[in-house]
Amino acid sequence: MFEISTQTVQMASLLISILALAFAVWLYTWVKSQPSSNARIAEIGEYIRQGANTFLKREYLILARFTAVAGVLIVLLLPKPIWNTNNISENIFMAVSYVFGTVLSALAGKIGIQIATIANIKAAEAATKGVKPSFMTGFRGGAVMGMAVVGTSLLGVTLVIWLVGDASAVLGFSFGASSLALFAKAGGGIFTKTADISADLVGKVELGIEEDDPRNPAVIADNVGDNVGDVAGMGADLFDSNVASMSAALVMATSLGGIAGKNVAMVFIYAAIGLLSSIIGVATARIGEKGDPSKALNTSTYVTTGIYAVLTALSTYIFGLEWRIWGATAIGLIVGTIIGITSDYFTNDAKPIVQAVANASKSGPAFTILSGFSYGLISALPALIGIAVTSLAAYYICDPLGPGYGMFGISMSAVGMLSIVGMIISNDAYGPIVDNARGLAEMGGLGEKVIAIADELDSAGNTVKAVTKGFSIGAAGLTVIALLGAFMSEVNTAAAELGLETISHFDIMNPAVFFGLIVGIAIPAVFSAMLMLGVDKNAQRMVEEIHRQWESIPGLKEGKEGVKPDYDKCIDIATTGSLKELIPAGLTAIIATIVVGFIGGVSAIGGFLTGNIASGLLLALLMSNAGGLWDNSKKYVEAGNCGGKGSPAHKAAVVGDTVGDPFKDTAGPSINTQITVVSLVASLLSTLFLLYSLF
Repeated sequence: MFEISTQTVQMASLLISILALAFAVWLYTWVKSQPSSNARIAEIGEYIRQGANTFLKREYLILARFTAVAGVLIVLLLPKPIWNTNNISENIFMAVSYVFGTVLSALAGKIGIQIATIANIKAAEAATKGVKPSFMTGFRGGAVMGMAVVGTSLLGVTLVIWLVGDASAVLGFSFGASSLALFAKAGGGIFTKTADISADLVGKVELGIEEDDPRNPAVIADNVGDNVGDVAGMGADLFDSNVASMSAALVMATSLGGIAGKNVAMVFIYAAIGLLSSIIGVATARIGEKGDPSKALNTSTYVTTGIYAVLTALSTYIFGLEWRIWGATAIGLIVGTIIGITSDYFTNDAKPIVQAVANASKSGPAFTILSGFSYGLISALPALIGIAVTSLAAYYICDPLGPGYGMFGISMSAVGMLSIVGMIISNDAYGPIVDNARGLAEMGGLGEKVIAIADELDSAGNTVKAVTKGFSIGAAGLTVIALLGAFMSEVNTAAAELGLETISHFDIMNPAVFFGLIVGIAIPAVFSAMLMLGVDKNAQRMVEEIHRQWESIPGLKEGKEGVKPDYDKCIDIATTGSLKELIPAGLTAIIATIVVGFIGGVSAIGGFLTGNIASGLLLALLMSNAGGLWDNSKKYVEAGNCGGKGSPAHKAAVVGDTVGDPFKDTAGPSINTQITVVSLVASLLSTLFLLYSLF
């Protein structure tokens, strides 16, 4: 057995973070060095790059103003009101940590956009040489994002703890990451689905043209949307989840043994090993000349999972760490993989559920919607059971270690589930890259054989995206249960300082708790509705614009050489509309938390968080899985089944897909960020809720 200090562990975490960032630079250089010579693809790729960067610039300017206002409020109020504290530096450190979190989260999104808009061009042209070179280009492009996101998140948390020496400041850092992720995911989701729905409905259903036909004015906006929603938004989302899981674990570890205790060291050891495992998994990922892309992606995930399990067990033995806590971490890791497999069963077009919905589409769009929605509801059950079993098992495995260790066990199971997030992000970012590559191959006229290869890669990306969404929602579920424990720790710390009674549970028969519970249940539904209504309003404007261009631009219908639609107009509609809609939904969730806290105090907030977690997880799983199910049902029909393209089943399946688009790419994945944000707001404001509440 070797004794190891927290400072040594933090130094190792910093070194592994730097290694991951260096590996990301190497991957970026490798992707950029791949050949590309098609002038038409380069031109369209530049349209996509400019559109994505323009959106990101305008979005970040809006979010910078929000960050500035929030930063000032934090200085005034957190962790204690400035007029009630003798140590103003704590408030300043909290505000600096918050701004640092938003900056790193924004940087993760920017890095993702930079690589994705290069990798899509390279992957499209690599498809002319076969599946292997195109897959490796798309996967390594996604891996740049994976390494950058997890490298910066571990780096950020380690630096905050090292420089500030206070786990509560990490909650400020996490809130910065979460608040930016909430708006980035919502804004990107509204943009991408505005364009996707408009392009699909008008192009495929009304005009009968291909998905990526360059005559469709919305087609470039659709490709831009893949980047701002599925790359930048998703990167910020998983950056947030990873930071939030570490923050909750660190807050509880500190309450159990101080900032220099073995529990804090364990959090850093396991998180650093997770990043190291992902580096190894990405570096060793391979595919044969005629290999199966889905199998290659899944194999890489399983290899990374195995490496993590072995390395954490070795470190537990070598450094004399607590095996019970390792057990809780391992359960989280295993159940995360199982949740991914169940998501795959409900969303993979090689499985019976997707085929059943495709067959139902032969009877019309009503049956597409009914069957898909019903299977979406059923699909939530395995994941919710997985989260429930994990939290129960982790609690009871660690509870014998002493008071507080049960909740710490749950927080470590969340760390375990998110341990391989570097590989998960690599797989997820691969999806939009190869999706764009498929569009570029068609618009660049590379031929049917190349388009078929790109389609195969895109289909694997869709399946893996559904798996990673299920995984990230499951991980968010465990994380927010852990954040509920962190909230109790923060409340009890503040209560002890103020000489007030501490809390050990939330009694549902307490009227304040029940009041918070009912309001908390409603918020994810209202939040989702606001985002989807934003897509609805925006898409209607874009559909009108597509019709206007199709009718008014001479030669566009006929595809005359030199005649192009006004792509920029559609990009502007999607950008303006999404930026207008993203703030209200996020503020509604944050303001509701604050109002409940000042009305019912910490007891009401306990109920509010519980209700928000329960309904949020159900809705997120339903919408993500139903959306993926409808998407792949459409692709199953387009592959020549149930009548193929142009058939009644195809038109019904396209309607199902357009309903599923805002489900799976706007509201669904934004809910897990919303429940994280309100949990962090509750923890940060716990002292204020103790001091000032109506009841």
